[in-house]
Amino acid sequence: MSSYTTRLDRFISQHSDYSIADTRLLLAQRRIMLDGAVADSVQQAVTKLTHVELDGVCLQSRQPVYLALHKPRGMVSATKDSKHPTVLDLVDHPRKDELHIAGRLDFNTTGLVLLTNDGAWSRRISLPQTKLPKTYEVTLSEPLNEAYVAAFQAGIEFAHEGITTLPARLEILSAHRARLSLVEGKYHQVKRMFGSFRNKVLALHRVSVGPVCLGGLEPGATRPIGASELAEVSHRVFGTRDREFCP
Repeated sequence: MSSYTTRLDRFISQHSDYSIADTRLLLAQRRIMLDGAVADSVQQAVTKLTHVELDGVCLQSRQPVYLALHKPRGMVSATKDSKHPTVLDLVDHPRKDELHIAGRLDFNTTGLVLLTNDGAWSRRISLPQTKLPKTYEVTLSEPLNEAYVAAFQAGIEFAHEGITTLPARLEILSAHRARLSLVEGKYHQVKRMFGSFRNKVLALHRVSVGPVCLGGLEPGATRPIGASELAEVSHRVFGTRDREFCP
């Protein structure tokens, strides 16, 4: 779904018999409601998800959709692909055609994918500066040791790009398995971080994005993201509080 934002006065002129100039009078008469509140400026933003009423008549009503999906191996994180099945092929939802992916996974990476029709929400949670942690379970070809933990916390240098990754939390689960939480998503970042130790990633599985956890969701299945999870995402994004990573 492409993003869409317009000014209130333009929206009114496009969806009613009133002109752009008429909108100021309508505002003064408190005849326009946006998301249940009286509109107060011709410059207020109207998106595809804004509920708009004029004189009690609904001009636009489209509710946001937020889904968690368990992506299996061998599927493309895209809305359409001519060669491979996509994660949207797994979705059974009446408004499926509106959905897009908030945070992609590689072809062979499994786990949590977020789907929504809310472009502003997906952009917000994808920005590196929001520092919303993504947590992965990683299976590796070579044994792990505490040197990995310290290096990941300090940041791994990608010399060819002249950058160093932000601090990441690594928990060793067994000789060849670890749980990794990071707040950025550079190209093939996890594989490249372990590659700096010449340790090949054999399997990569995302278990959470911020407070939204995969839990017991079966491969290929979806579920609505709950109200408490959405509220916590907002808190994380705007930096009002923090919580521990999902267990």
